[in-house]
Amino acid sequence: MRGVKDRRSLQRLVDVGIAVLLAGIGVAEIWVPFTSVQGSGSAATTTVVVVLATLPLALRRVAPLPTALFVLAVWPVVFTVTPLLVLFWGQFVPMVVAVFSVARYGRGRQGVYGAVAGAATLLFLDFRVDVLQSPGEIVFHWLVFIVAWSVGRGLNVMELRAAESLRRAIEVEVASAERALAAVVEERTRIARELHDVVAHSVSVMVVQAGAAEQVVEDDPAHVRAALETIRRTGTEALAEMRRVVAMLRDAEEAGTLTPQPGLGQLRVLVDEARSGGLEVSLTVTGTTDRLPAGLDLAAYRILQEALTNVRRHAGASHAEVHVRYEDESLTLEVRDDGRSRSTTGAEPGPDPVAVGTGGLGHGLIGMRERVGIYGGRLDAGPTRDGGFRVLAVLPLAGTPRVST
Repeated sequence: MRGVKDRRSLQRLVDVGIAVLLAGIGVAEIWVPFTSVQGSGSAATTTVVVVLATLPLALRRVAPLPTALFVLAVWPVVFTVTPLLVLFWGQFVPMVVAVFSVARYGRGRQGVYGAVAGAATLLFLDFRVDVLQSPGEIVFHWLVFIVAWSVGRGLNVMELRAAESLRRAIEVEVASAERALAAVVEERTRIARELHDVVAHSVSVMVVQAGAAEQVVEDDPAHVRAALETIRRTGTEALAEMRRVVAMLRDAEEAGTLTPQPGLGQLRVLVDEARSGGLEVSLTVTGTTDRLPAGLDLAAYRILQEALTNVRRHAGASHAEVHVRYEDESLTLEVRDDGRSRSTTGAEPGPDPVAVGTGGLGHGLIGMRERVGIYGGRLDAGPTRDGGFRVLAVLPLAGTPRVST
């Protein structure tokens, strides 16, 4: 980016230098004078016209068509009012530069308009200026204009074609990278499915062996030891395969170290973090459980974490209520706030967004829905009648031991 800015600054400096140089040479051509000066007219007036016709060339890249029209028109306009000296460096050269520039840097049909303006200027000078009406002068002027415009136009077309080729090359490269990435993802998914089958089979073997050992634990200790050895070996292999799955699916930039995952045991810490941001949060826990499955425990924590994050970021709330209810067959998580509805803040959808699928869902609610869906639960999220917002997640607790209170 800096290189582009430096190049543009250099180009502007070059254009200013060309304009000032031509103005200086044109003025010197009048007052030295050079042998190229022809015709009769006021030297002072011609000097003013030279300055007017050369200094705008500093903008020949920025505004090629307006610059060319001004430079080409200033001489005929003044000639119609008063006689001027006919110059090569101060008059003809600036017009040639203007014609070249509009053909080189003009976009669309600007180059054509510049060519028409140049032809009109030459026709005016050929008919109105006596010293330019000889056949040699006419052929020279027209030939130089045509060559200058053609060279500029050719460079313009080459640049456009190069830019188009670069664009197509980038598109091809991006498409190729996308196809390669899709192939990698597809292959990783296939491998993950295969490894999942391997792990599932290993776990099944462990369950069968454990059940068999349980039946003969008193009668056949040798069989129990063999079963435990099979369970240990199979578990080790399954763990290794599971690590391969995780390593394959993990992003390369993610840290490789393993850290304990949070659960509802850290719920009060999560609530305290929400309070530290100025949000008033009340926590109510109903019922207890001896043990939650690790995955379910993590999912519940993440759902509450995302819900509180949404309250702080989007709701404009001052108070939030967190309710956790351990029931006989399910774990219910509820977060209410007194802020604005997400549908009015633009962060989340309106009433019952989960019921209508993922269309319009924010990333937070999509993540909650996915976590709830893994465990066959239910998620309701939407505005409340009092103007706040509620997230309600119900997670089944099949097979989890309970202690009622």
